[in-house]
Amino acid sequence: MTTKTVDLDQLSIDTIRLLSVDAVQKANSGHPGLPLGAAPMAYVLWSRFLRFNPKDPHWPDRDRFVLSAGHGSALLYSLLHLYGYDLTLDDLKSFRQLHSRTPGHPESNLTPGVEVTTGPLGQGFANGVGMAMAEAFLAATYNREGHTVMDHYTYSIVSDGDLMEGIASEAASLAGHLKLGKLIYLYDDNLISLDGPTNLAFTEDRMARFDAYGWHTQHVADGNDLDAIDAAIRAAQAETERPSIIAVRTIIGFGSPQEGTSKVHGSPLGEENVRKTKEFYGWDPDKSFVVPDEVKSHLLEAGKQGAVLQRDWQKRFGSYKSQFAEEAEVFTNSFAGKLPQDWEADLPTFAPADGPLATRQASGKALEALKKRVPYLFGGSADLASSNDMPTKGDVSFQPGHYGNSNIWFGVREHAMGAALNGMAQHGGVHPYGGTFLNFSDYMRGAIRLTALAESAATFVFTHDSIGLGEDGPTHQPVEQYVSLRTIPNIVVIRPADANETVEAWRVAMQQPKSPVVLILSRQKLPVIDQNKYGSARGLEKGAYVLSESEGTPQLILIATGSEVSLVLAAQAELKKQGIEARVVSMPSWELFEQQDRAYQHEVLPPTIKKRLAVEMGSPIGWHKYVTDEGTTLSMNRFGLSGPGEEVMAYFGFTVENVVKKAKSVLEGQPEGIEKKEVLS
Repeated sequence: MTTKTVDLDQLSIDTIRLLSVDAVQKANSGHPGLPLGAAPMAYVLWSRFLRFNPKDPHWPDRDRFVLSAGHGSALLYSLLHLYGYDLTLDDLKSFRQLHSRTPGHPESNLTPGVEVTTGPLGQGFANGVGMAMAEAFLAATYNREGHTVMDHYTYSIVSDGDLMEGIASEAASLAGHLKLGKLIYLYDDNLISLDGPTNLAFTEDRMARFDAYGWHTQHVADGNDLDAIDAAIRAAQAETERPSIIAVRTIIGFGSPQEGTSKVHGSPLGEENVRKTKEFYGWDPDKSFVVPDEVKSHLLEAGKQGAVLQRDWQKRFGSYKSQFAEEAEVFTNSFAGKLPQDWEADLPTFAPADGPLATRQASGKALEALKKRVPYLFGGSADLASSNDMPTKGDVSFQPGHYGNSNIWFGVREHAMGAALNGMAQHGGVHPYGGTFLNFSDYMRGAIRLTALAESAATFVFTHDSIGLGEDGPTHQPVEQYVSLRTIPNIVVIRPADANETVEAWRVAMQQPKSPVVLILSRQKLPVIDQNKYGSARGLEKGAYVLSESEGTPQLILIATGSEVSLVLAAQAELKKQGIEARVVSMPSWELFEQQDRAYQHEVLPPTIKKRLAVEMGSPIGWHKYVTDEGTTLSMNRFGLSGPGEEVMAYFGFTVENVVKKAKSVLEGQPEGIEKKEVLS
């Protein structure tokens, strides 16, 4: 390496560092420590290894880069600007400002080149594992001898905080088991976290832990040693049987007066310290946001080379398409989010004569049918496939040596599963899904939230949806989870009433391009609602629909979700015997209903009919909007009990008799009084 090259390397690194420092200082907010310490490893990775084309951030076979330590976002924005992405110097100057394209933590749907939304520590770590899983599955599915259309790495910069989080341990364990050899992480090992030195809380041998997980581990003693970082990445690439992590010893805030301390982690340096930092690097302290011409030209070369690589890939893909036209079409459609023309052809329909069926069972049948037609459905369960009714037939599972199998054994790792699904969705080429019990959605809420924020099309399948699951008791009986999930923006929560609504729920899930879908399914068997007698299950696509109309003008509207719909249908019949006309509305999805126009909403829930009763075996929070001041709910304000499901539901008042009693109290204008008198309602 010539002296001139070394100088240009150093000048480029210092440009990355000081652009980041200037952005943080101008915003008077942010994290300057990571960019100052980690810029050398980022520079080596982006200039010498990362395959990308900034003019086409969505090239399917690009390498993926995840900044799991998303608090260091100023580093990522500096990289994106300098390496030619559509991010201007003015964007860097508006760092952390309202409506800017450079928010405090990276957002994939906002900033070109950001692969996935990160920030909550550990999430990006697990996202990267999901991306590597998607790459391995797609390579095994589409590559043919002499024709390679999927062959790239997933890289990430991770921090001490990432490694401390439990989700990272879950994801690392899974990645090691799966032998994801094209997953390479650079660990910014700077011995400092927000509150102080890591030795106050984090003294384990981190690399020994990763050795035990089955990872390839390396140490780089000096984070400014470019040749050592280069050699370590090359060694990681040469290791094909294990994911790799490289512990790079850095100095947080390197070059600033506060280097090596927690003071530089999460606060701007301050004007005087910025000047001193620039003087340390030999830069003019009176100038900000400086990009030397030679640095600009130098760093753009990586992207230009990436464009050449993409053109070569496009030629190879053209040759592939000429020989494997069907596979090429599926590949292209999968990355475009386009479903096959016949994707719905095998979806089942059910009749009352088929007998009662749990909605989890109907989901399994629908998913099996979809996987026959949509080969890029990719997912599984957190060790509950038999309970979630996830397909396992004819497909051993996604394992080392069997990456073409589409059924995933996530193990008991709910949180990592959720984040991996997000990573898969952001990678593209697959429609990911994952299942567990509804109660355990709490373990993965952070991942679900980021999936919604990132506008990822993933499907979360949650079974055992109520106190109706019975004997496992309140530890497993969800109560607050319905409303908890419904409060997350940009999410579609669906709780279908029977087998046919469940099929329709999957139909909706497959067609949501920018929202995750949550399916909430029963353990207990439910009667199949007669669509010849009642409304069509296709009404589910609008979130709520009139399932059973009264013969005359309804005096009351009964609203329900899930297993409770058949309950209110029975109550409607009993009320009719007593001379009371009620309309039954199935309302499987608040979110889909809110997307409808006001005319349709009023058609289903006429404003003139204010006597309403909502029945759902969960928290009543949120239902007031639909039941009005003159209505009420039959719901759960406490944890459940262990016992046979029918007995538990009866104890808490989910019976025809109690629904009728509640309905009559609403008509009598005493809904709140009844609520207070009846402990069990």
